Amino acid sequence: MKNKMLKTGTLLTIGMVLLLSVLAGCNSASKKEAGNKQNQKPIIVQGPMPIEAQKFAKKLENVKEEKSGNFVFYKGTVDNYPVIVVKTGKGMENTAAATAIAIEKYHPKAIINQGTSGGHDENLNVFDIVLGKRTTNIGSLKTEDKKEGEGMDPTAWKPMDLMASEGSAGEDPDAEKARYYEGDKKLLAAANAVKDTYKKGKVVEGTIGSADTWNNEVDRIKWFHTKYGTSVEEMEGAAAAQIAGSYDVPFLGIRVLSNNKVNNGKYNPNTAAACQDYVYEVIKRYISANAK
Repeated sequence: MKNKMLKTGTLLTIGMVLLLSVLAGCNSASKKEAGNKQNQKPIIVQGPMPIEAQKFAKKLENVKEEKSGNFVFYKGTVDNYPVIVVKTGKGMENTAAATAIAIEKYHPKAIINQGTSGGHDENLNVFDIVLGKRTTNIGSLKTEDKKEGEGMDPTAWKPMDLMASEGSAGEDPDAEKARYYEGDKKLLAAANAVKDTYKKGKVVEGTIGSADTWNNEVDRIKWFHTKYGTSVEEMEGAAAAQIAGSYDVPFLGIRVLSNNKVNNGKYNPNTAAACQDYVYEVIKRYISANAK
């Protein structure tokens, strides 16, 4: 009887040890999983206006709002991965500042700048989407030397690369060229992988031009298309690409045509939502292929 009780006690002890080991393993795995989630670098999605940012933020789960200056950051998740939507405000200066703050504050894995744009290519129509294989600043220009009374000739203006040297861009002949920021290959791959999900237009790779300028002169638009190879124009992407590049953060611009003056494509505000639906699919693909 005594031996039987000892044997039973031994079995209970072994069982308790095994149970504690299992619980400890589960607890360790839970801590590791929590630690991994905390260490995940977020994907930043930029939108200049409320229609391009606040609406996109509604696609996220577990959203919390943070502010820094005039910039709003909507922190949430997509497929349990951290994604932050940033309302940058319109224009190059706002976007550059918002991008720098986002990088310093959140250390992102990648940045996608998305929103509406005006067409430069007559072969593109309203609702078509351009993936920024290249993004360039079309507002950084150097004029020709002309004396008083000799007039102006915008078609003779030259690109001016402000990143060419530490010296005066106006005096450096190497600065008389356009600088192109290449779209990240993995982001481009994710975007191309889901382009068949977009049914409202076609999705193409192209060149996105950015400037604090709204061009309505068709001849001027065609000049940019010929000189820079631009597919569309907007007012933010090149600034974000420049800052992302300086921090070595992967970047991609994705822009939908909301109008196209070169083929009389009329403005349609519904293009913003269509672009966001597509970008959401791009993010999900990028997360599954790269982020996790």
